[in-house]
This record gives sequence, C-alpha cells and structure tokens, in this order.
Amino acid sequence: MALEKITQVGGRGVYVPGDDLDTDRIIPARFMKCITFDGLGEFAFYDARAFAKAEGQTHPLDDARFTGASILLSGSNFGCGSSREHAPQALYRFGIRAIIAESFAEIFFGNSITLGMPCVVMSGEDIRSVAKLIESDPAALLTLDLTEKKLSIADMDFPITIAPHAHEALVTGKWDAIADLLEGIDAVRTRAATLPYMAA
Repeated sequence: MALEKITQVGGRGVYVPGDDLDTDRIIPARFMKCITFDGLGEFAFYDARAFAKAEGQTHPLDDARFTGASILLSGSNFGCGSSREHAPQALYRFGIRAIIAESFAEIFFGNSITLGMPCVVMSGEDIRSVAKLIESDPAALLTLDLTEKKLSIADMDFPITIAPHAHEALVTGKWDAIADLLEGIDAVRTRAATLPYMAA
C-alpha cells in the first residue's frame, strides 16, 4: 500500500525562537528509556518548558493560545547535536506535522522526512514576519504548499525551499524507505527464489 503523498500541510503555527536548538533540548536523554516512541510527545522541550514555568514565564508549547498548533517555526541549525531519532518522534507525537526554520541539522532533517514531517527552509526575516502574524492572531491558519514551494498565511505568501530529494520523496509518497521496500516484497521474494544461495 502506497504511503500518503504529502503536498500540503495546513494548521495553526507556533514559534519557538532560538538558533542551535539541539536534540537534547528537544527531548532530554533521560526520556529515551523507552521501547517504543509512544508517549514521547509530552516530553518535547520538557526542560525548556519547565525552566520557563519556574521563571514565571510560559513556553510557546505551553501557551494556551497555541494549543493544537501543528506547524513549528524556529531559527537556524534546528535539531543539531546528537542523532537521536527520538527528537523528531517527540515533536511528531506532540502534534507537529511540519517544521519551518532557517536551516536544519542533516540527521534530524532525514529522520523527520522519514516520518512524513516536512522540514522546509525560510529566511529569518520571513520567519519573524510570520511569527508576528501568529502572535497577533494565534488562530490564523498556515498552509505549507510543497508543490508551489510557499507558505501562505493571512493572504500573504512566503517562499520556502526544501532539498530536492526530500521534496520528491514527500510529494510522491516515497518518504519511508522501509515502507517502500515492503511494498515491493513480492518482487523481492520472486527474485530471491532465483538465487541459488537463497535455496533452503
């Protein structure tokens, strides 16, 4: 069965400012003692959220105005640090379905695409402009269009870029290599049956 072709992601946005937000901030290591990724969502940015609360502040992910937001905006080099797959898994299970940043760490980017969670690049100036729109109207709907390569909000369009291989994988429904392989399992078995070293 083919995977969903991801050409658009729509929803409300949340801005988590900062550069070099590494995977340990996205999901602290002590929450990685799990057999599956189920339940990781509640620990997304756990320490940053707890610190903000202790300081009498509210982290964007805990701000009631942005509850249910599915498109996250941030700064440069998002997802740097260790290669933990738990980081994009935590964001996905929190409810995030796309991330917009000035740049991404390569491994985080790849792990996110494998989840069908687009990571697209936009200029810092445009990100801050969108963040202001979200701040003034948290209910504003964002539409990330991978076909047209743009983000739309409040009758305004902002250009985005995405790596060609990731773009093709998402829009053709080939974003999970394992699922793609399993889809062709009959062909694999047929070919394996012709190989003498595969004989019982």
